[in-house]
Amino acid sequence: MAEHILEVKDLKKHFNVGGGQVLKAVDGINFAIKRGETFGLVGESGCGKSTAGRTIIRLYEATSGEVLFNGENIYKYKDKKLKEFNRNMQMVFQDPYASLNPRMTIENIIGEGIDIHQLYSGKERKERIHSILNDVGLNSEHASRFPHEFSGGQRQRIGIARALAIEPQFIIADEPISALDVSVQAQVVNLFKQLQKDRGLTYLFIAHDLAMVKHISDRIGVMYLGKMVEVTTSEQLYAKPLHPYTESLLSAIPIPDPEVERKRERIILEGEVPSPLNPPSGCPFRTRCPKAMKECAESMPVMKEVEPGHFTACHLY
Repeated sequence: MAEHILEVKDLKKHFNVGGGQVLKAVDGINFAIKRGETFGLVGESGCGKSTAGRTIIRLYEATSGEVLFNGENIYKYKDKKLKEFNRNMQMVFQDPYASLNPRMTIENIIGEGIDIHQLYSGKERKERIHSILNDVGLNSEHASRFPHEFSGGQRQRIGIARALAIEPQFIIADEPISALDVSVQAQVVNLFKQLQKDRGLTYLFIAHDLAMVKHISDRIGVMYLGKMVEVTTSEQLYAKPLHPYTESLLSAIPIPDPEVERKRERIILEGEVPSPLNPPSGCPFRTRCPKAMKECAESMPVMKEVEPGHFTACHLY
């Protein structure tokens, strides 16, 4: 069995927005995820991380590139093979209010995937749904209710239960905690960790909260304007970030000690995020980078391994 459950190779997703303009939401990213690990994908809003997740699961068709799942290119899947892939890879969406059908009971929301894949029926189906509800911290009484009867945190647990119902190997969690209260966020992240431990799941965890990503991820990829700029282990990224963009993101994380927080130096980025419709020449980050050099405007830096297992795309290295 391949060590990597997922390999993303030069993946691009471009949108034609009219007037001959092309929005390069994802522009040639590469990374791989080992079986059983959590890979965090981070970056500012609009950097393309959610589009990358949706392209990997085929909610969007890729413009070019490959996604290998268990060693096979998913873009060649059709019919029965595609249905099998859909069972093995599921998604938990960002908005727990918009992602659940308000006209369906919780039992039918969770049972929809079970019915499509014909896994259980009758009494077994009901038992399966009740069991999954218990696994995510709800109970069997909730099965007959509708989404509007639940809080945001409970709805996100229902979204997780729906993803788990068909026993997938891999889950893409697209900013699953960003719409929740801070008090609930840690509970949902701990639930993800517990489910991974119990079921041997692999996660692609998309977020912009770096403090929370550190808590759940084994390795982290940092995106900026459709490009991957740094990939390494969670510990290494926080201990020794290489890319100036990663440094600025980490400096924005508040430190719980007020004395340290007051004295530390923050990296404040100048200027606006460039439009993905008209990105700058060379390195996309150069217009905001405090360490930009002449060559940053002339050529796009390539991703290179600066230290063992630590990759970055920057002309400084």
